[in-house]
Amino acid sequence: MRIKKGDQIQVIAGKSKGKKGKVTRVLPASGKIVAEKINVMKKHMKPKREGEKGQIVEVDAPFDVSNAMLVCPECGKMTRVGYSVKNGNKSRVCKKCKKEF
Repeated sequence: MRIKKGDQIQVIAGKSKGKKGKVTRVLPASGKIVAEKINVMKKHMKPKREGEKGQIVEVDAPFDVSNAMLVCPECGKMTRVGYSVKNGNKSRVCKKCKKEF
């Protein structure tokens, strides 16, 4: 998976199309990611103690990684990710501006 935790992404398909956010979780086994304020779902929570009220909480739900593109930290554009190997170290490279990040 080419997108990692902490990356800035932009959604290219689905109900949240066009939104930008930071990746908070990566689920490589299922090919999904979770990002801040993207694909927000409402979850109904039961009261935990007697006398407490139940509530509706907004939760960021996972969505498919194919619906998001990485935003390059150097040029600020949506880009595909390439790799370069220098001195045995593999690093990610922006396909548009050719800079490592």
